[in-house]
Amino acid sequence: MSESSPLLAPPSTWEEFTEGLWKRNPVFVMVLGMCPTLAVTVSAVNSLSMGVATTFVLAASCFLVSALRKLIPKEVRIATYIVIIATFVTVTDYAIQAISLDLYEALGAYIQLIVANCLVLGRAEAHAARNPPLAATMNAIGMGLGFTLSLVMIGGVREILGAGAFFGFSLFGPNFQPWVVMVLPPGGFFVMAGWLLLFSIVRRRAQMRAQENERARAAAETSGACHGA
Repeated sequence: MSESSPLLAPPSTWEEFTEGLWKRNPVFVMVLGMCPTLAVTVSAVNSLSMGVATTFVLAASCFLVSALRKLIPKEVRIATYIVIIATFVTVTDYAIQAISLDLYEALGAYIQLIVANCLVLGRAEAHAARNPPLAATMNAIGMGLGFTLSLVMIGGVREILGAGAFFGFSLFGPNFQPWVVMVLPPGGFFVMAGWLLLFSIVRRRAQMRAQENERARAAAETSGACHGA
């Protein structure tokens, strides 16, 4: 748990930052934000752009929520969080529209839907409202980068198999036969399922190694105690 507890020492800034990259990855561990994850990951560029936009909104919103946490009445906290998030989403929406109309059209309504992304509102409620600004911001940036990395991993596979390219650069030449299904909605589910399976296997093996190391350590301590006696 990233939230501070009176019985446990609060996590360090580095732990706050890295939590979302692997231990509690928003997509592959907590399975949050599935709507943009499956909808915009047709290419790596779209994935990266949506991830960066979400990271900005997440970090800025969590910083402001944390800074104002003692001033926001409990009765209207959710409404206040939504107003804060919507403000930064509007800034992001206009910024993307000014930078690239093609990208803006490719991402479509999913930019505005960042307001309803349960990852953003969830971090504001569960973490930023209970922690100081630095911890809240670092945790939000880590979560955002984990979300961005997940989107690029999904979008990259779909673009490589569906178009034979990565970030628009051709990889296999003109003779490559693209897997059309990968640029269609089912392709998002297939790639997502594959990454979830891989993450589950890796995490399970890591847990098993940790348990084996713990048993070995306990056995060594028991053996040492017996020899000492």
